[in-house]
Amino acid sequence: MMTDIEDAFRCMKSELGLRPVYHQKEVRCDGHIFITLLAYHLLHTIRYKLRQKGVLFCWTTIRKQLSTQVRITTTMKRKDGKVIRIRKSSKVEPSHQSIYDALNLPYQPGRTLKIIS
Repeated sequence: MMTDIEDAFRCMKSELGLRPVYHQKEVRCDGHIFITLLAYHLLHTIRYKLRQKGVLFCWTTIRKQLSTQVRITTTMKRKDGKVIRIRKSSKVEPSHQSIYDALNLPYQPGRTLKIIS
């Protein structure tokens, strides 16, 4: 268990960009610690749910696999001068499906948005 905790904090410090920050006020330090612990709890919950479903990847592998699915915004200008923005998720890959299934998440996070301005 201690190894899992150490791995989680090592991951947060490197991959999530949580690093030593020198705060001038105690309230900011408390906020930093709170966010770090919140991130740890989120990471731990995700890994726990995945382990329950037999997905035994380390956090680095999970993050690397899911990093290939992105949200894309396409912007076009109409003849009347208005701008159309379409925001959509990229297609899900087979490597994502086992993770999404284990976490009971939809394959296409976020819906397609079309905004005309």
